[in-house]
Amino acid sequence: MGTGAGDVRLERDSMGELPVPANAYYGASTERAVRNFPISCHRFPRRLIQALGLIKGAAAETNRALGLFDGVLEPSVLDALATACQEVADGAFDADFPVDIFQTGSGTSSNMNANEVIANRANEILGQPLGTRKPVHPNDHVNLCQSSNDVIPTAIHLAALMAIHADLEPALQELHDALRAKSVEFWPIVKTGRTHLQDATPIRLGQEFEGYAGQVERALTRLAYARSELGEVALGGTAVGTGINAHPEFASKACARLTKMSGVAIHETTNHFQAQATMDATVAASGVLNTIAVSLMKIANDLRWLGSGPRAGLFEILLPEVQPGSSIMPGKVNPVIAEALIQVCAQVMGNHHAVTLGGQWGFFELNTMMPLIAHNLLGSIDLLASASRNFARQCVAGLQATGNGPAMVERGLAICTVLAPEIGYDAAAAIAKEAYKSGRTVAEVALEKTGLTADDLKRILNPESMVFPGLTGAPMGG
Repeated sequence: MGTGAGDVRLERDSMGELPVPANAYYGASTERAVRNFPISCHRFPRRLIQALGLIKGAAAETNRALGLFDGVLEPSVLDALATACQEVADGAFDADFPVDIFQTGSGTSSNMNANEVIANRANEILGQPLGTRKPVHPNDHVNLCQSSNDVIPTAIHLAALMAIHADLEPALQELHDALRAKSVEFWPIVKTGRTHLQDATPIRLGQEFEGYAGQVERALTRLAYARSELGEVALGGTAVGTGINAHPEFASKACARLTKMSGVAIHETTNHFQAQATMDATVAASGVLNTIAVSLMKIANDLRWLGSGPRAGLFEILLPEVQPGSSIMPGKVNPVIAEALIQVCAQVMGNHHAVTLGGQWGFFELNTMMPLIAHNLLGSIDLLASASRNFARQCVAGLQATGNGPAMVERGLAICTVLAPEIGYDAAAAIAKEAYKSGRTVAEVALEKTGLTADDLKRILNPESMVFPGLTGAPMGG
């Protein structure tokens, strides 16, 4: 293909010639998409471009091993093709993926974007000018045994798996470890528990943090399930799931290569028709991310409440002071790290709604909201990973306990719970109400209203005895 005048060259696709920026590695199909979809500033993220490069590289090596290039492309050409695929996977040509997220619902524009960049780069390695389409052709060679309809869903799965493995799981593990460390540190501290935002029986501050660590531990378990679903990929189904124009062994062999190349386990689906007609696995994975967001929002909100004050709030913990909290109130410090995580969680919940709607848009043999699903699913993984790591390092790691929690236990009314086995529920309730009205402690009222001695009450109302399961008082009627 000849080079046009000035700063453009002419490239050709099935619709004819089109001027393309002279130094661009993409071709006419990509340029058409850029012109057709001037909608947003959102482009496919690094992880998805990496996945496309890996898929194309695995495809090229598999086709080479299957002999599909024999007599068609020389070994040196295949070497150049493999190098170009790896360079795309490594991020050398991210700037040449300009297509908007809001494009054709199958992601065909982005699949062709990858095909054109890889073909042009391979030809350049071989000493040919950009735009020649020889000896490596974007459709005939880079896209051999593939269709956009199986490549793009596979790329979404692969990108999500890599992001979960490399980013989100380590971040959540770091947060879990930070919360677990605080649980151990705060274990000796007994404070008032709360249900319905009202005083409840005592609890260890360490037990509260054990609960938070347990939430994150279960988040990691749920991610493992999401990984198992995402590991089943559509590659090999080509246009509608039948595998037309693909070697029967292509998908299984390419998936084995992809597993080695990416470090995450993927395998060919056992049912190509569902794998291309739906995006159910991504909806399920997004649901796991949504659950994690709900869980992290609870933790962040609890820390905001526990750190509220310092004079007019609970102030049972001291959050790290990371920046001034007000432009008008000197000395005010806000729980900004927790608030940042809460906003991320809200965004992830919104992303899940978009993924859910995207998942509904599967008609007959193809889902037509794959770019939208990719954008929101990968965005959620990235946000949760970054915010979880930031929360662990800039908030949880620096938390300190104050004396407010233990100081309020003695004045708590719910400690009457341990009087019930001794004097009955109704009598214990009456003591709690009297203590509230009079402003006295439960121990003071119980000493007056029951036959229990001061030593009995000291033993029965010991907060340390209330943070374990079982009947802490004497048997009924004893």
